[in-house]
Amino acid sequence: MGQVVTIDGPAASGKTSVSRELAHRLGWSWVSTGAFYRGLGFAALSTGTVLDDENSLAKLATSEQWRVDMTSDKTRVFLGNKDVTEQILQEHVGSIASKISHFPKVREALLVAQRDCAHKSKGLVAEGRDCGTVVFPEALVKFYLTARQEDRAERRAKDLGLSVEETVKAQVQRDQQDSSRKAAPMKVPENAMVVDTTELNFQQVVDLVEQHVRKNLQKKKN
Repeated sequence: MGQVVTIDGPAASGKTSVSRELAHRLGWSWVSTGAFYRGLGFAALSTGTVLDDENSLAKLATSEQWRVDMTSDKTRVFLGNKDVTEQILQEHVGSIASKISHFPKVREALLVAQRDCAHKSKGLVAEGRDCGTVVFPEALVKFYLTARQEDRAERRAKDLGLSVEETVKAQVQRDQQDSSRKAAPMKVPENAMVVDTTELNFQQVVDLVEQHVRKNLQKKKN
C-alpha cells in the first residue's frame, strides 16, 4: 500500500479542490470518499431501494449495479454504464448520503472499496469526513479543513447555483447529522493539522499543506 494523506472537513471547506491539487503536485492518486456515499444514495434512489432499510442498502453497496472510479480530476460514479458524477453533486443527494452514512453496515460495506484505493496507488490523497479517523487512521499526514459557516455556504451556493440562505440551512443540518451520528462521526482526527481556510486563498492553503506533507515525507525518509 502506498503512502496516504487525508484531508477531512465539512462541506465547502475547500477540501476537495485542495486535496486534488495536492495530489497533482505530489504526482499521487486522489479520491473523494464522500463519492461512495453519494453514489450509493443515488443508486438507492434510482433502484427504488428503501432509504431506511440498512440491510438492503448494505447489499446494494457491494453490488455491481454501480461503481466508483478514480481519475486525476474527479472521483467518478457510474450507475451501470452511465456516468452520474455530476448528478450525485446535487444537494438532495448529499442529504441522502448523510442519512445513509449513519448505518454501520453501510459504512462497513463501503470501507473495503475505499481502502482499496490506497492499494492501487504509490501514494494517495483521500478527502472526506472520516478519512483520518476511520478509513485511513494510520495515514502519514492528516489535515482537517474548516471555514466560517457563511463563507462555506457562499462557496457552495456559487458552485451549485443555489441561494446562500438555502445552502446555509442545508449545511447546518448536514453538519449536525455528520457530527452527531453514532457510526464514525465527523471530527478532527488525532494528530491532524487544523487549517481554517476562511482568510486564506486557494494557493496559500495548498502551499501550506504541501509544505507540511513534504516535510513529513522527508522526515520519514531520514
